[in-house]
Amino acid sequence: MFAIVYTTTKDKEEAKRIASALVEQKLAACVNMHPIDSVYVWEGKVEEEPEIALSIKTTSDMITPVTTCIQNMHSYDLPAIICWKIDGENEYLEWIAETVKKIN
Repeated sequence: MFAIVYTTTKDKEEAKRIASALVEQKLAACVNMHPIDSVYVWEGKVEEEPEIALSIKTTSDMITPVTTCIQNMHSYDLPAIICWKIDGENEYLEWIAETVKKIN
């Protein structure tokens, strides 16, 4: 099984730091970074900020380690961490499986 873990960061620097750690630790095969504009409620106020969204491609058994890594490295008090189980083209999914470390 495979998953995309989605999170947002305050800026490109933080996004690159988290993405690099996930790939270097073999928790993710690939991380895409996208600039976005976010509108959200925080502490009772509507906020609007530019952010960098991360789409983290990994295996389902890596969701917890990916989440822990994000939480440990993130500057937000409550980072958005959302996961989708995915299917896709077989060769690409095989590449993800070969790239991400196995949990024993």
